Amino acid sequence: MAATTEQIEIGAELPPLAIEPISRTTLAVFAGASGDHNPIHIDIDFARAAGLDDVLAHGMLSMGYLGRLLTGWVPVDRIRSYRARFVAIMPVHATATCTGSVIRVDEVDGERRATLRLAVTLADGTVTLTGEAVVAIHTTWKD
Repeated sequence: MAATTEQIEIGAELPPLAIEPISRTTLAVFAGASGDHNPIHIDIDFARAAGLDDVLAHGMLSMGYLGRLLTGWVPVDRIRSYRARFVAIMPVHATATCTGSVIRVDEVDGERRATLRLAVTLADGTVTLTGEAVVAIHTTWKD
């Protein structure tokens, strides 16, 4: 069951974020917006010469989707830290889901904070990105 910030407890899950299939247009637009014009993301001939079947999504695009998962759950000003690790390729046309769950709740500097475990997972179960975030929560903590 997806948790709202009023229902924070260890093991609570964020509402999952389903990502539309990654299109070539998405990769081209992201290349322009991010300044990452590495041809491995937009040039199929280059990708094949590198031994791949096709182009692959930018890692930062996946990280951006995880950021969208976070900001869909809490306002951006509540995010205290956010990090990610790229663990597998996200191919073009992939569909993925971003997920997160609460792994710890602490009080830091008078503020209640939840530590979240995050992931981007492809439809076949491959995890392409893992991460962790700390967010401030505004709820009554139950001892």
